[in-house]
Amino acid sequence: MRFLIVSDIHANWEALEAVLALTEGQYDQIVCLGDLVGYGPDPNPVVEWARTKVAVQVRGNHDRVAVGLDSVEWFNPVARVAALWTQQELTPENSEFVRQLPKGPLPVLAPDSQESPKVLYQIAHGSPLDEDGYIVSSTDAAFTFPYVESDLTFFGHSHLQGGFTWSQLQARSVGRPRIKEEPVAVQLAPDQAYLINPGSVGQPRDMDPRAAFVLYNVDQRCVYYCRTGYDVEKTQAKIHAAGLPELLADRLALGR
Repeated sequence: MRFLIVSDIHANWEALEAVLALTEGQYDQIVCLGDLVGYGPDPNPVVEWARTKVAVQVRGNHDRVAVGLDSVEWFNPVARVAALWTQQELTPENSEFVRQLPKGPLPVLAPDSQESPKVLYQIAHGSPLDEDGYIVSSTDAAFTFPYVESDLTFFGHSHLQGGFTWSQLQARSVGRPRIKEEPVAVQLAPDQAYLINPGSVGQPRDMDPRAAFVLYNVDQRCVYYCRTGYDVEKTQAKIHAAGLPELLADRLALGR
């Protein structure tokens, strides 16, 4: 079983298209870790894609705010403007779909194990302990691992591709591709636990502007950190045309 795992698309259709084009034929199911919308100019195309193509998904904080499940006042001024714009832009059908997205963590089950469910891994938007919590350091991971119910968890929220492994009561970082580097394979050891962040498809913040994602091969127990370039200028032009804050366009070219 092969999975394409994406997170933090943030209504960036060009970035999502590039990921889907690159990975065609390389996965059996798609899983999304939340934040379909927010920041970007194409919330409806992204949500419509998620409605028909994503097998398992959880909500993100921008998803909640965009459909009125949480207050926009918690956001910084730029995120607030984008959230209010998204609220007005989403169609009623897409808004209702986003409103019904489940809260993480959520188990991903083997498709042939319905009578006796087999959990392959779990997914969350932020920390498995708090959907709005960030895991950005080994210290954060070390606090989280003792309470996680699966030995493999995929999470997002920070827009930082990478992850952590837990062995002998110690957490350490798991590497990610450097700029212009080929995909990095991480072979999962049977006696260790992992927290893996695929990074952000639509708004990376790790100084690499390429769309980030992971491929996970269950049979091989191998995670592949991947990146791909996309038409940043086209997305930037859409942001400008929508009247969204300039910063949201500028940061896409910088990856921060």
